[in-house]
Amino acid sequence: MAAARAHVERLRRERYYIGRGEQNPLAEDMHQAVNYLSQELYSKDVHFLMELVQNAEDNEYPDGVAPSLEFLVTSTDITGSGASSTLLIFNNEKGFSPSNIQSICGVGKSTKKGNRDKGYIGEKGIGFKSVFLISSQPHIFSNGYQIKFNEKPCPECNIGYIVPEWVQSRPSLSDIKQIYGSTRDLPTTCIVLPLKYEKVTAVKQ
Repeated sequence: MAAARAHVERLRRERYYIGRGEQNPLAEDMHQAVNYLSQELYSKDVHFLMELVQNAEDNEYPDGVAPSLEFLVTSTDITGSGASSTLLIFNNEKGFSPSNIQSICGVGKSTKKGNRDKGYIGEKGIGFKSVFLISSQPHIFSNGYQIKFNEKPCPECNIGYIVPEWVQSRPSLSDIKQIYGSTRDLPTTCIVLPLKYEKVTAVKQ
């Protein structure tokens, strides 16, 4: 986990100039690009679900493991964000690699070409950002990484959606395990999406 956290802090410093005492000269361009991306994503209704299924289809799995993807909605506010409902996605893939993290923290990047011809955006890159349709603070727990993103611009660099923030306390892996089931092994990748109030019904359906 220490290596994962150091990687996230390095990304924040090198890519977004956080803590460097200077502004990233590309910050305005990045912000505009992400705003354009968000407009595209917000036009796709609950398309995010198919993106997550496609991601799971594209993922790599340990030898001898039957791939599984589970969705769970809880009224427990494990993130402390005030959400009335939270969607959790569990996938027993190998887990996020450093290159996957860098991809998800960018715009227009993917760790593979994906299936654009079928209407999907790609694995762990831009397609993941469709979750902002239903959640303003998506969280990812995978391979020692525990990060979240915020659709609101980061006050330290004025960019939203793609700036990773380390999850310090809530939720913890034990919080997630309580929801998943304390007698079951937690899958390698857990995505936690505190739901926007107006999207709860659509997500449950």
